[in-house]
Amino acid sequence: MTEGKIGAMAETFYNKIQSSPFKNIYWFARYLLNTDQFGALGKSKEIQLLNTVSLLENLLAQDNFSDADKLILLKNTLSNEIKSMLTVGTKTYNLSLNLINQLEQDINSVDDVIIFCVAMKNVVAPINRAISLVPSDDKIFCEKAAKNILDTFGEEKIGQLISTWDNLGVKGCLNIERALVVEEFLKLIENLSTLKIFHGKFEDSIILTAFVQEFERRLGQKRKARGGNSLESVADFIFNYYGFKSATKPNHFDQDLEIDKWFKCKDGWIVGISCKRTLRERWKQLSQADRGTLSYFKIRELWHLITYDKDLSDDKIVRLGEQGQIFYLPNTSETYKKCAAHPGMQNYVRPLSDLICDIRKLI
Repeated sequence: MTEGKIGAMAETFYNKIQSSPFKNIYWFARYLLNTDQFGALGKSKEIQLLNTVSLLENLLAQDNFSDADKLILLKNTLSNEIKSMLTVGTKTYNLSLNLINQLEQDINSVDDVIIFCVAMKNVVAPINRAISLVPSDDKIFCEKAAKNILDTFGEEKIGQLISTWDNLGVKGCLNIERALVVEEFLKLIENLSTLKIFHGKFEDSIILTAFVQEFERRLGQKRKARGGNSLESVADFIFNYYGFKSATKPNHFDQDLEIDKWFKCKDGWIVGISCKRTLRERWKQLSQADRGTLSYFKIRELWHLITYDKDLSDDKIVRLGEQGQIFYLPNTSETYKKCAAHPGMQNYVRPLSDLICDIRKLI
């Protein structure tokens, strides 16, 4: 299919969506969950908003008002209810005024009020409940497997342990996410029959895709937070398994380096350990930690445990290595093999299988 045909098809669907009463269901959900612009009242004031939806639905059922008068009543009720949820003068109250102004622009008919109610009750609230059941970390899927690996093979398999931890955690959490998406999706399909507004297959598709699109956005946020904690958790596990004591970050050392573990050497100096899949997004910040700064704070070295080294260039290794930063890479990694045999980089890379032995030598 040519680009022109794809563009024409997208434009056709865009126009069709814009002519539907359900055109704003996704945006109403986004407004209710947008923290920066509108205060995310759909999360922080969920119960109050669901009560407001019930009130609006009761008013919608009244037949002693003209549509024009009913719209005025509904919009005023929604505005007043939102204001009553918050303390005047607070940051969230001021953000809620932005929400009220936005809804004032977007709600232009009684049908729009119905769609707002559907967005809160059938999109936002179910997603909130499901998100609360998604794991915030992956320890539950990993710790038993990690212990079995070390019990069976010992410290030489640290690299495999870290990779397994990462893989099991990702798959375990995604399986739970998948189950929740399917469960809530099926509930929504069942609830579509209760809507008090005409809807055919196209309108149902608008509702269902709004739900999935927003659900996936929220899940992505949770995955990002969970991913940052995953390999930090494996560092905790390794230290606990071998009985190594952690140290605290040096006083007044304010470099933004995301070091997950510190340990004190027998000479009083300390080593920082950072567990990351990749340095792709962090290496420029790491390059600011020069050798002089590390020595000033009695930091012997910074160790990076890397599980994905495809983007670890020679330049990064040399530049950071000269500053007292060491890369622990999987023993079978082509990057490790190349660097270990290179006279200019061999002092900056070590195999992950040596990690425990290297810690023992220093403590």
